[in-house]
Amino acid sequence: MKMLKKVMVVATLSLSLFGLNSQTDAATTTHLVKSGETYWTIAQKYGLSVNYLKSINNKSSNALYSGQKLVLPRTSITAADKELMARLVSAEAKGEPYAGKVAVATVILNRVDSVEFPNSVKGVIYQNVNGHYAFTPVQNGTINQAADAGSKKAVEEALTLRGKGNGSLYFYNPKTSTSRWVDSREATVWIGKHKFAR
Repeated sequence: MKMLKKVMVVATLSLSLFGLNSQTDAATTTHLVKSGETYWTIAQKYGLSVNYLKSINNKSSNALYSGQKLVLPRTSITAADKELMARLVSAEAKGEPYAGKVAVATVILNRVDSVEFPNSVKGVIYQNVNGHYAFTPVQNGTINQAADAGSKKAVEEALTLRGKGNGSLYFYNPKTSTSRWVDSREATVWIGKHKFAR
């Protein structure tokens, strides 16, 4: 009987360890560094910030070597996410300076990373609370128009700088907005006609 209990305990521990390894493998993947690649180019490719990429690989220097393996999270931003973000940035920040476009894209990413909002780009952009969309272009349909090149570039830059900045979660144009709720939030920066807050 004691032998049977030992076998059961060993079998249970083995299954537990196998389960933990499977979860770890499912949550990450690897990237084999090619000649000429940098943290910046790899981060852009996978929709990560340079700092995050370095931190999950326990790296502090910028040195990369051909053949080196980097760990990547599987929850990176997809090409469809980038396109959706660029369309929103284009609609929300038309006529705004490039820095304003990057800041709008950053708000989307900050919301994805915040426990207060949905945890996906699509969820954040199409969020509807009590019949109200978070972003006007979703409500009026301008989200469906093609993104300009500047907005696409701004999304890439925001992804590369993800996790840096002032933590903005909101933005609005005080001259056109009908709601002043965001005034109750801590202002972070003004860029062009937009006020950003957290």
